[in-house]
Amino acid sequence: MADDRINHSTPTRTSWHPRATVAWQGDRSWVMGIINATPDSFSDGGDIATPAGAAERAVRMVIDGAAGIDIGGESTRPGATRVDSAEQRRRVLPVIAAVRKVLPAAVISVDTTIAEVASAALDAGADAINDVSGGQDDRAMLALVAARGCGYIAMHRLMRPAEDVYSHQYRAEPSYAEAGGDVVAAVRAALRRVLDGAGEAGVMASQILLDPGIGFGKSVEQNAALISRAGELLTLGRPLLCGASRKSFVAKLGGIDMAAPARERLGGTIGACLAHRQAGASVFRVHDVGPCCQALRVWDALAASGLRTPPKSL
Repeated sequence: MADDRINHSTPTRTSWHPRATVAWQGDRSWVMGIINATPDSFSDGGDIATPAGAAERAVRMVIDGAAGIDIGGESTRPGATRVDSAEQRRRVLPVIAAVRKVLPAAVISVDTTIAEVASAALDAGADAINDVSGGQDDRAMLALVAARGCGYIAMHRLMRPAEDVYSHQYRAEPSYAEAGGDVVAAVRAALRRVLDGAGEAGVMASQILLDPGIGFGKSVEQNAALISRAGELLTLGRPLLCGASRKSFVAKLGGIDMAAPARERLGGTIGACLAHRQAGASVFRVHDVGPCCQALRVWDALAASGLRTPPKSL
């Protein structure tokens, strides 16, 4: 596949256009606000009742610092059941159209693994596809991405959501035996295969953002390894997305009551985002845009002034 070198320019609306090459990377953190047009998402299912309500929330997210909005019509939480193409389109297309109307310059991605939904979403105003299956659920997806020239977020997933459990619930760590039990090496190899397959389908490397799939078939410890060793994934030559927002491993690591509502995991989410930023991730998909943007702005400012990793204790 083409070896598109990273261009360290700030992402713009033009760079996300469906008929243009996408550049996510930049010298600053880049935040995507999450809007779930679903009744059953783990954190905010059913919170948004109308397209107008979604548009209002999207405007607030942009005011708070988001550069992009990620809109989904199917929950991918552990135990979730599939939502067919027709229902996903019914849920997301009016939301995308409403958000695009009030935010003509904002970046919009659609969270789906179905090419038919993705194509309709691009027609409705989306700029990119967020595919948690990394092209595995629908073999037509990569051909669509190539044909439309849109952005593509490719995530690693060990198993389908219906077969998965929350990170803190595994009795034994998910197996990554093909890499000697090393989750980071296994995820890197899998994402390498995604990049190769995308290249064979005609997708440019510069269209692709990689997501290690925090929480998707990984234990708490495996999630931590993927964050702390992000640099190993960056050797693939593409920017990394952090998808840690409000997830169960954040609560487990932060000593938060696992039975408490997911919205109470903000402090832990910020901690995970900053750790992932330190390790090399640059794009952050979050629910709580304002606080996360504020924290990442501070990190970026300190990094620009010479922030370094602190020395280990003696």
